[in-house]
Amino acid sequence: MLREIIRIDEKLCDGCGKCVPSCHEGALQVIDGKVRLISDLFCDGIGACLGECPQNALTIEKREAEPYDEEVVMETIVKGGINVIKAHLEHLYEHDEKDFLGIAISYLENNGIDVPEFVPTHPAVKCGCPGSAEKTLEVKNNFDSEVNRQTPRLKQWPIQLHLVSPNAGYYKNSDLLLASDCSGFASANFHNDFLKDKSVAIACPKLDSNKQNYIEKLTAMIDYANLQSITVLIMQVPCCGGLVQIAQQALQNSSRDIPIKVIVLGIDGEILNTVDVN
Repeated sequence: MLREIIRIDEKLCDGCGKCVPSCHEGALQVIDGKVRLISDLFCDGIGACLGECPQNALTIEKREAEPYDEEVVMETIVKGGINVIKAHLEHLYEHDEKDFLGIAISYLENNGIDVPEFVPTHPAVKCGCPGSAEKTLEVKNNFDSEVNRQTPRLKQWPIQLHLVSPNAGYYKNSDLLLASDCSGFASANFHNDFLKDKSVAIACPKLDSNKQNYIEKLTAMIDYANLQSITVLIMQVPCCGGLVQIAQQALQNSSRDIPIKVIVLGIDGEILNTVDVN
C-alpha cells in the first residue's frame, strides 16, 4: 500500500544510533555501521526519530510499503516491560493516533497485561477501548419461530472502518460488505439480504473526514487479506456515492483485480439499483 514511511540516506548516516531509542516501535537498528529500517510493518510513519539525527539522514517519504501493524509492534513492545509499554502508548497519544492506541490497549487487555494509566482522560484509556477489540462471533440458526425473529449474521467485531484491522483473520479470503452507516437501519432484512456469509466494514463518507485512511485500509484488505469481492451498500442520497469512490480508488491502488458491486437502497429500505462498477 502507498503510505508515509521513514527513508534513511545511507550516505549521510554515520551509524551513531541516536535515532534508535526514539523509535518506540523498534523499527530502527544499527546494522553494519548504518541505521536500518528493519521492517515496514514496524514503522508508523509519524517521524518521532527525525529530530534525533545530527546528520539529517532521516526523512519521511511516501512509497509502497507493507501496512503498519500495531498488533505486531505490541508483540515486541511488551517484551520491554511496563515502562516501554507506557512510552509507546504516550507516543501514540501525543501524535493523536487514536486507532493505533485503541488497538494497542485492546492487545494488552486481551493478553492480561495491565494498561498503564498514562492519560486517564483519553477515551481509549477511560473506557478500556472494548470497541476495537477483535472478536469472531458465532452465527446461530437463521430464524427462531418461537419468538418470530431473525438471529444475527454478524461474524466479527469491530465493524467500523476506522477501528478494524486489515490483518484481522475474519477478512482473509472473504467477500466484504462495505456498508454505509445508515443502510443497516433502512433495511429490515439487512442481515439475511446483505450480510450473510460476508465480512463487513461500515463507514460514512460524509461525516468521516479521513477518507485517505479508508482507502489505505481497503487497499490493504484487497492485497494482504486477499478479499474476493466487495459489495458496496449505500443509500440513494448523493453523499453516499463517496463510499463507492473510496472502494474504486482502493482497488486502483491495489495490485489485484476483484469485482465491486454497488447496491443502492431507497430511504424505505427497498433496493433501487444494483450495478457492477468494474
